[in-house]
Amino acid sequence: MELTAEAPVTACLPRLPAHLEDPGLGVLSDERALLHELAAGVGGPYHLLFPERFDAAAAGFAAVLTQAEVNGRVYFAKKANKAACWVRRCAELGVGVDVASLGELRGALSDGVRGDALVVTGPAKTEQLHRLAILQGCLLVVDALDELERVVELAAGLGEVRILLRCLPPDGPASRFGMDERELTVALERCVQARAAVRLEGFSFHLPGYEVAPRADFAGRLLGWCARAQGLGLPAQAISIGGGFAVDYVDGPAWERFRPGLAPEHFHGGRRFEAYYPYHSPVAGAAMLRAVLAAVPAGEGRPLAALLAGAGIELLCEPGRALLDQAGCTVFSVQGVKAREYGIVTVDGTSLSLSEQWFNSEFLPDPVLVPRDARAVSEPAFAACVAGASCLECDLLTWRKVAFPMRPRPGDLLVYVNTAGYQMDSNESPFHDLPLPPKIVVERHAGAPRWRFDEHPGPGIRR
Repeated sequence: MELTAEAPVTACLPRLPAHLEDPGLGVLSDERALLHELAAGVGGPYHLLFPERFDAAAAGFAAVLTQAEVNGRVYFAKKANKAACWVRRCAELGVGVDVASLGELRGALSDGVRGDALVVTGPAKTEQLHRLAILQGCLLVVDALDELERVVELAAGLGEVRILLRCLPPDGPASRFGMDERELTVALERCVQARAAVRLEGFSFHLPGYEVAPRADFAGRLLGWCARAQGLGLPAQAISIGGGFAVDYVDGPAWERFRPGLAPEHFHGGRRFEAYYPYHSPVAGAAMLRAVLAAVPAGEGRPLAALLAGAGIELLCEPGRALLDQAGCTVFSVQGVKAREYGIVTVDGTSLSLSEQWFNSEFLPDPVLVPRDARAVSEPAFAACVAGASCLECDLLTWRKVAFPMRPRPGDLLVYVNTAGYQMDSNESPFHDLPLPPKIVVERHAGAPRWRFDEHPGPGIRR
């Protein structure tokens, strides 16, 4: 007789339901037939994309800059999601795009983003990337002195290059990115010497974590570097504060109950993770940018917004995840279920399509079970982790034992909510010759959902 995981097992499991807003809420509540239809048509897992959420998030960031009376620009960090639809929305909305490879730069240009709306980041860029960026008038973030020399040499033959100098965080000397104060001093001198070929537009930084005060403090310090550069006759009228704008995935009370009680026995095999993303953030997205601008940098007497406006400095930021909040979800079909002291649900995909697992962490919000038929809600709850279809022991989408409302069955769907930001495709691979899950764009026309494949197929994508 097969064992089952019974209600007493699920009763003691921590639960973490995800925020779910339209249009994803509508799809999961009123249009579940569409999910099953797409699963049958695709024949495997897939990602849903909701461009209207991207549009709303971009408008929110722009509104914050306007309300704070700060001249600024938002760049979508392309690495957060490979889909073409986001870049095309940027081109139409006037949002910039942050790229970090030759492929990303070419893709953004081909999808309609103008060169002067692109910022090129990343360390030790290739000559081809530098060359194309200079020719297209992109803003280049220079990470090191040797990169500056290469850029100066190229610009002498290709035309003026627009640059930001990336700064090493003051409390992070172990970082491999950016220049310290000595290197910045040398870089300024080199920009003065090469001013015919190089236009120094300002300085940039990127901080780990999601705290407001360190970003405001560092931006305040860089105002001093802008003034120093201007004193040398360099333009230096912009500061980029990078990304790291949090997303609020779950309710505060739910997170406060969930996180302290999480223990190894709640995970398959007693698995331990060292750290998790802060799935609840009281200040997230555009509200976090507002908080940064309202903060008073260390040693200053006025908010950052007033300091920027007074100095005539433009503020640049590069959110990725925060522009994709509620902009997509990931759908897997159940292939089989083992029942021991808890269940192991196997789905038709791998954890490579839920990238948090491959950063030695766990995507914690509960997946949503969408049954293929109208089963009785009186079925007992069922505790299970979620495994991928590969032959690897480590291939689990969810190591945590989730309290499902009923036992999943083959043909049911598991939907991971709010996965557009970094989760969908950062580490996807056609392992076992499995096609990559396609991305499907869902928009509403006359009140009804209409879908299409995203037009950026990668290798192995099922079309």
